Amino acid sequence: MTAKRLRGEAARRLFLARHGLAGERPPDLLGEIERLGFVQIDSIATVERAHHMILASRRKTYRPQHLKTLHERRREVFEHWTHDAAAIPTRFYPYWRLRFRRDEARLLDRWRRWRRDGFEARFEEMLAHVREAGPVMARDVGGDEPRGGGGWWDWHPSKTALEFLWRTGALAVSGRQGFQKQFDLAERVIPAERLAESPSEEDTIDWACSAALDRLGFATAGEIAKFWDLATLDEAKAWAAGRLGESLVEIEVEGRDGKMRRMFARPDVMDAAAEAPKPTAAIRILSPFDPALRDRKRAAWLFGFDYRIEIFVPEARRRYGCYVFPVLEGDRLIGRIDMKREGAGGPLAVRAFWPEAGVDVGSGRRERLDRALERTARFAGADGVVFAEGWLRAPL
Repeated sequence: MTAKRLRGEAARRLFLARHGLAGERPPDLLGEIERLGFVQIDSIATVERAHHMILASRRKTYRPQHLKTLHERRREVFEHWTHDAAAIPTRFYPYWRLRFRRDEARLLDRWRRWRRDGFEARFEEMLAHVREAGPVMARDVGGDEPRGGGGWWDWHPSKTALEFLWRTGALAVSGRQGFQKQFDLAERVIPAERLAESPSEEDTIDWACSAALDRLGFATAGEIAKFWDLATLDEAKAWAAGRLGESLVEIEVEGRDGKMRRMFARPDVMDAAAEAPKPTAAIRILSPFDPALRDRKRAAWLFGFDYRIEIFVPEARRRYGCYVFPVLEGDRLIGRIDMKREGAGGPLAVRAFWPEAGVDVGSGRRERLDRALERTARFAGADGVVFAEGWLRAPL
């Protein structure tokens, strides 16, 4: 039987709608995060931290304190890992028990080789300290322990113990001061009804794969496994194979280059794509960690946009700036922009914009770009927008 074919424009429209970049928005912030699945947390604040930019690109009235309230006061999101550190809806917390169990063995093996000796001997001591003292940060403990001076990854044993106890579920992040995590006992952070839930491994894999596919719209087994980083590739393959012909079908999806890829989808995917709203022509400036770009290979195939962060690329070998922002217009990624907020109360300084090949920056597009930059400046607390001489570059 010939697989149905989902054409590129319809595929991009469905994908963007599932990622909150087209159509109506949920009534509240928690609904937005649940639609996305999670929001990646990152410390870099060239303009504003990534998690805040992700949410602001979807909700014009969003401000950083809104996520803080959701996490620290209402406990409706918790911090843990997907493919990286993330803010995750707390109702998903029970499914992270599988990750806690798997991380315990995996991290012990890795950290015994990578971290400073002695962290395992600190587990009970750190738990007792948190139980007695309340929320603590890594800087509050291990004052007399040796530091190696090897950078941010060279943790002293007590910090390593705190991080391990968080990654394996005994502790939870109760809040942050600046960008420093505060750790407390999980039972004092996570609502009791979520702690009481304990889904089986089978139920967790089923949920993880199903929830991933519903947010992606269409995906390979590898993309399903990578979404939450809860299921393994083999588990995702077995999950999909066991549901083909019932709750799953195989389709062919067209990429930006016209090539087709065979992927899994729900049986109603063609109707869902036909009904997906068309993105507006407004320009959005995205975070480098935006969920729509998290999977770089998928973004390159679906949008024809080859993107990487060049922070760790030697300056002489960078094509663009060390931290440039993707620019979305409609269903097309039209370029990348190098910009920075110049200190507290300073302007948003645009250093360079590289349009993609075939993208002309005429008067209409320039006006839309200016509006997007002005919105970004207001959100970041910058005093207007300034442009460096020669900021509009030729496509590379």
